[in-house]
Amino acid sequence: MEISLSTSSFRISALSPRCDRSSRSKRTLTNLTCISSDMPLTCFKKFHLAELYCPRSRTRTHSKWPEKRISIWACTQIGAAGSDPILNKVSNFKDALWRFLRPHTIRGTMLGSFSLVARALIENTNLIKWSLLFKAFSGLLALMCGNGYIVGINQIYDIGIDKINKPFLPIAAGDLSVQSAWFLVLLFAVTGLLIVGMNFGPFITALYCLGLFLGTIYSVPPFRMKRFPVVAFLIIATVRGFLLNFGVYYATRAALGLTFEWSLHVVFITTSVTLYALVIAITKDLPDVEGDRKFQISTLATELGVRNIAFLGSGILLLNYIGAILAAVLMPQVFRRSLMIPAHAILALSLIFQSWLLEKANYTQEAIKEFYRCIWNLFYAEYIMFPFI
Repeated sequence: MEISLSTSSFRISALSPRCDRSSRSKRTLTNLTCISSDMPLTCFKKFHLAELYCPRSRTRTHSKWPEKRISIWACTQIGAAGSDPILNKVSNFKDALWRFLRPHTIRGTMLGSFSLVARALIENTNLIKWSLLFKAFSGLLALMCGNGYIVGINQIYDIGIDKINKPFLPIAAGDLSVQSAWFLVLLFAVTGLLIVGMNFGPFITALYCLGLFLGTIYSVPPFRMKRFPVVAFLIIATVRGFLLNFGVYYATRAALGLTFEWSLHVVFITTSVTLYALVIAITKDLPDVEGDRKFQISTLATELGVRNIAFLGSGILLLNYIGAILAAVLMPQVFRRSLMIPAHAILALSLIFQSWLLEKANYTQEAIKEFYRCIWNLFYAEYIMFPFI
């Protein structure tokens, strides 16, 4: 039996052998299901196959009829009938908003926040209070708003480039208007500033403003610092590396009623993640070389080549892992050797394997994107491990 499905119909073609009269009384019930890939609609049809396949009258003298091909067409009208246009608009907007927020950056921000708060609480378990839960969630919301502002303002000024490099982004794809994008980024900025200003004091507010300022001059003319490779990756490393880790840890200790002081664990994660952010900054342009060259944006990838930048990023991360292993070996009283050494060895091997795959694939676009995703996954893994080291 062969079954072919389309969004508007399905067809069942069967080769039916001859059956005798007794088969009429035997009915085989078959459920056929067609599911549209475009609409969340499922339809069921039931057929008594024995009656369809067998003639009404048979004689034993005609016991071997030639096989007869029987085609059954069951057409369904799958369309917008019954669908709610308002719900469709809401669903489309939610999808566009999620892409606008760049989910991989949100995951990094959330993991960093959870990890550093967990570390501060582990160091001061006697000071944990349920009343701090609201403050923690408000801080996380402020960080999400800051993240949304920075990635959003970048998309507004990169529409032409994104149509070549990242056509799936909502503004470039035409799923979100520029006016709506401006409304969102301004909403994010104002909401984040209000939350931080009312809950975390002048120092954290100043750090938050610095992060928004750096995110702005990175993308917005006439500054547009992303045109200058060294300045661009220093901005990214500062915001995602130093400001996020230092700011969250400082704010958590302040909420616990403690003055800020560096711990070796926080020094480690701040240094490590700053190096990750540096590698992310120099490798993020690897998939975008074509568009950057067309719009005359100078990046390390356009200047030095994809292969050299991939090796540079891998080398920096490998040195980072070697440093982590050495820290565990030299300071066993501070770091948990049983976790630090094998975990970072595994991360290093994963990076080497992904670099080998990239070389083997001859730096195709898909292989470059997979390599960049691997770097983000390694970044997430470092944060997940941090509270337990």
